[in-house]
Parts: sequence; structure tokens; C-alpha cells
Amino acid sequence: MKTNMFYEPDKDNHGLPFNPYKSIVVPRPIGWISTISRAGGMNLAPYSQFNNLGYDPPYVMFSANCFPHTGRRKDSVKNATDTGEFVVNMATYELREAINITSQFVEPEVDESILAGLEMIPSLIVKPPRVAASPVHLECKLHCSLALPGNSLDQVHHVVIGRVVGIHIRDDVLTPEGRLDVLKVRPLARLGYFDYTSVESVFTMLPHGPHVKAREAGLEGRPNRPAKPV
Repeated sequence: MKTNMFYEPDKDNHGLPFNPYKSIVVPRPIGWISTISRAGGMNLAPYSQFNNLGYDPPYVMFSANCFPHTGRRKDSVKNATDTGEFVVNMATYELREAINITSQFVEPEVDESILAGLEMIPSLIVKPPRVAASPVHLECKLHCSLALPGNSLDQVHHVVIGRVVGIHIRDDVLTPEGRLDVLKVRPLARLGYFDYTSVESVFTMLPHGPHVKAREAGLEGRPNRPAKPV
């Protein structure tokens, strides 16, 4: 019979040289978030506490803890909640080094896109610009935010939820059948420790059982809405 370990996160009693938790919830997509402050300062940073929250209409969320040893919110969180807008730039394997550069803890007046040598281009609906080299962008309007308690001052997590109001997809990452070519894009994802991965293989499984048409629509993200949006 195989044995297994058990630990309680609040006690941090796993007994391992490295905390395993962030290697358990994997892989995590990376939201590369661009925002503008009320004063007009540009900010760009990646967050692996990021995901989709529905598709009709689409929402996305990202969350961030605070700056080390302070209760100060990360610039992306502050800017998105102050101005009500942000952009998600797809993080890809090709852009991994630039993404890593923009993850630095720097002061609010520092523009991470300049640090990484990235060209930024205008959005169509929101004010924050987009990373030109990224193949997909989601323009977002703030829906809500909330704070999750932490065990220390800098581990309070601020969750930002945005409604996606505009989507850009570069033509060369669409297949002739009209699908996003994820193998060409190679989206980047976080694992635990200092590790990352990217999408390098894809397989298909069709749904079975009752209400299969509804399940197919849900898996495809195909809207099923009344004649007029609610």
C-alpha cells in the first residue's frame, strides 16, 4: 500500500525543503496585465493567479499579494481598480524573457515595458495599451474587486475581476478552420518553484451523456443567448 504525506497549510508542517502548494495547482495560465495609473503612468506585470470566469459575457480574474513587508497593493491592482480598465496580453514562450523582466518589484513610476524593450500599441476601447508582440489581447472593464485575508501583511491577496469588452487575435495564429492555433502560440504557464511550461501538445475528447449539445456549446464557448443581450 502506498503511503502519502498530509500537512495543514496554516501550520506549514509539510516537512519538505520546499513548499509544495504552488506545484499542486498547475499549470496556471499567466495574465500579462497592462494598466495605466490615474496620473498616466504605464504598468505591465505578469500574474499566474489568473483565469477565465465564464464566456457569455466573458470575464477574467487576476490576483496579487502586496509589495514585500508592506500592505501596499501591487500597481496593476491599484491601477485597474482606480481607473476601471486593464488589458490582458497573452503570455507566450517566445516572450518569456520579457515577461520575466516585467515581473520585477519596481516603483510605480517605472514603466516595465521600457525595461523589457517592448513596443506598446493603443487599445480600441480602453486606455491601457497592448503589448505589440503578443498575439492575443483582452481589453477589460473592471467588474469588481475583493481582498482575501493573508497570514502576514504582504500576503493579503487582492482579486480583480474584469469583463472582457474587446478581443484582438493576430491573423497568423488562426488556422484555416478558424481556430486559435495554440501550438503555434505556445501559451506560457506557471508551475511551482521557479518552473514554467508551455503548451506543446493537444488532444481532443468529445463530451458524452445527457444534454450533450449544451455541453458541446459550453466547451466551445459558443453563446446561447436571447435575441437581445441581457
